[in-house]
Amino acid sequence: MRRLSTPDQPLSTAAPWLSIVGIGEDGLAGLGDEAKAAIGCAEIVFGGARHLELADAAIRGVRHGWLSPFERSVEAVLAARGRPVVVLASGDPFFYGVGVTLSRRIARAEMRVFTAPSAFSLAASRMGWALQDTVCVSLHGRPVDLVRPHLHPGCRILALTSDSDGPAALAALLAESGFGGSALTVLEALGGARERVSHHQAGRFALDGADMLNVCAVEVVAGDGARVLACTPGLDDGLFEHDGQITKREVRALTLSALAPRRGELLWDIGAGSGSIGIEWMLADPSLRAIAIEGHAERAARIRRNAGRCGVPGLAVVEGAAPEALAGLAAPDAIFIGGGGSEAGVMPAAIDGLKPGGRLVANAVTTEMEAVLLAQHARLGGSLIRIDIARASPVGQMTGWRPAMPVTQWTWAKPAQPIEDEE
Repeated sequence: MRRLSTPDQPLSTAAPWLSIVGIGEDGLAGLGDEAKAAIGCAEIVFGGARHLELADAAIRGVRHGWLSPFERSVEAVLAARGRPVVVLASGDPFFYGVGVTLSRRIARAEMRVFTAPSAFSLAASRMGWALQDTVCVSLHGRPVDLVRPHLHPGCRILALTSDSDGPAALAALLAESGFGGSALTVLEALGGARERVSHHQAGRFALDGADMLNVCAVEVVAGDGARVLACTPGLDDGLFEHDGQITKREVRALTLSALAPRRGELLWDIGAGSGSIGIEWMLADPSLRAIAIEGHAERAARIRRNAGRCGVPGLAVVEGAAPEALAGLAAPDAIFIGGGGSEAGVMPAAIDGLKPGGRLVANAVTTEMEAVLLAQHARLGGSLIRIDIARASPVGQMTGWRPAMPVTQWTWAKPAQPIEDEE
């Protein structure tokens, strides 16, 4: 039977030539006979300096340390296709590991994989934590802000850091965000002779000379005023730095519901203001991506700060005004227009740029923008809703309802077939 291939992984019937060997701090002693034999028979062995040192006694072929940027090493591995090659990896090569990267370019039939326990598995076993109930976050070469969405009272987190400064940086973030009472355990060089485990409180953290290889285990304790990012859309407005240009909490929740994020999708947030829509879009799932388009330099800088403090530092910010700033951007699966939608050319450019089958949501608080949405609804269909919200506020010594500006929201899905222009 003919096997189908994927776009990232060409069809191959070749025999395995690449062995990916996960190796721990215990080195060759922790490997099985097949893994050691693969290393000994390899013409070329790729790995980091530490990996090559751990496997030193078994290596007979040419050694290649990892190059920078890493893509150069991937090309070197591909250039050796057909020869016996070993790639050494840390622990489990397919859990935040090099195996994931290589499998995008090399068919599974061409490789053998020998796994070792991941740093997360080893840390969970030392802590006595159920791994399936623990949040695992890799901060290796990534911003420490990525831990922020998981800071909920009682949550258990395992965070793999980049270097000896990682534990202190994580402790500082916890303390600054109101989680200084959290228990922070630093687990260093797990599985090897240098293994060390030490226990700390985040707000009183003091550890000198942490090993470069470490995992931090956090039991989250929230203090008064801790910055907790709720799991549902519609975060408190106070969690965002803004100058008044923000989609308010209740409207934001309805807007995110209309945008209907799905795994792996890309959002354009046009006229992003504080960036709240793009940020909450990305918080819905780690696979989601967003581009915030904002013409004011001060607001663009504010969006970047908000993204970091809300745990989505990967939010892309394009500083410029639509429609010109939309040129050359990756086609989105969804678009939100919150500001500047009544400007000439913005709505046509958004509609044109949206992928077939994608969703567009636009909010209007001005009569000019509302007129644009009414016209688009008459031409293209979709749905229109009116959002009226009133908030209780003091009226003298009593309380009354103070209405917010009403919001008109247009939601539209782009047909799979091209839109016919009107005569």
